[in-house]
Amino acid sequence: MTVRGWAWLTLVVLCAALAVTVAVLVPWHRPPAPRADQLAALAELPADRVAKARELRGELRWITYPAMLLGLAVALVLGLTPLGSWLVGLVPGPWAAKVLGGGLLVLGVADLITLPFAAWRHTVAVRYGLSTQDWGGWAVDLLKGYAVGAVLGAIALLGFFGLTRLAPNWWWAFGAVGAAALVVLLSFVFPVLIEPVFNKFTPMADGPLRTELMELAQRDGVPVRDVLVADASRRTTALNAYVSGIGPTRRIVVYDTLLREAPQSEIVAVAAHELGHAERGDVVIGTVIGALGTSIFVVGLYLLGGWGWLLRRAGVDSIAEPRAIGLLLAVATFGGLLAGPAQAYVSRLLEARADEHALELTGDPAGFEQMQGRLSLVNLGDPDPPAWEQGLFGSHPTTVERMAAARAYARDH
Repeated sequence: MTVRGWAWLTLVVLCAALAVTVAVLVPWHRPPAPRADQLAALAELPADRVAKARELRGELRWITYPAMLLGLAVALVLGLTPLGSWLVGLVPGPWAAKVLGGGLLVLGVADLITLPFAAWRHTVAVRYGLSTQDWGGWAVDLLKGYAVGAVLGAIALLGFFGLTRLAPNWWWAFGAVGAAALVVLLSFVFPVLIEPVFNKFTPMADGPLRTELMELAQRDGVPVRDVLVADASRRTTALNAYVSGIGPTRRIVVYDTLLREAPQSEIVAVAAHELGHAERGDVVIGTVIGALGTSIFVVGLYLLGGWGWLLRRAGVDSIAEPRAIGLLLAVATFGGLLAGPAQAYVSRLLEARADEHALELTGDPAGFEQMQGRLSLVNLGDPDPPAWEQGLFGSHPTTVERMAAARAYARDH
């Protein structure tokens, strides 16, 4: 069998493994959320806050979707015309310098063109009271994000093009394994290396809330290292809490805004939901799916590299040369948009299961429903968005679906 034949066989095996993983590990059953209960819950939310949330959503549509389309257009121009190849060619020196400098140039151009939309989004968030940052703080966080992205991008690009030089025929096989390993590694190091770049975390002071959260985790059979408070208020008024990390890096993180705005019962409900992700292994499921997905992407790149028309459009001789960075960006951007709705659907299923877990763990559907209402009202999320938008982009069940699920649980129990 030829090398290309082995690549096709590997791609089929990886796609089958991904399909089996999703079929077996993803919970296809969702807690009931009767539409009548959804409408009843919506009617009980303050009408003025719902109207304000929908007004905000309407404004953000004029930012989000044009930015998405512009980002795709820029990626396609950089990848399917000689422009990306030309930008990389401006960088002198050996291949490593071209990879680093060319990668920064190509990704920098893409980020710079879409930057006005990010600034526009910030002005809207400030006007609606969701952001507490001035332009200086916003710019610092933006630069931090660019820096983290540059480091991760440099690791990925150097690894990719290094393998193409070391193993010209079989780089796709080693690259698939390496990409999967990188995804797994990031799942462990993200909480301890990357999260602190954007927030300061301090241990929660001893008291009734910390005791209840630790006891909740123990009762749930989820060992956590600590309960931390994130200084989210320095950038937002939004409420949130989450459990991050795997194994020894796992911890419960609570926004300081949530501590100020919500009663203890609702904070416990949020934590119970997040513990549900840990208890059911959702982080591991996401990591496995991500590892398989990145492996498929790497093998797919090799196979695409045999498409002469694509290479001619990009102005390169091979996808394995640094001048093809723009083409890699185009493929990744287009593939990400195509995979987005499926990822959102899987995410909604996992979130619905975590909601069900929280209800079972706390036995407090009223507190869970109140918590969901508070999160929606304070965070100005549309509690009942259009079905098409929810289907394409919703990573969580809607607020009214979650409130209705709590009511259904209360009736059944």
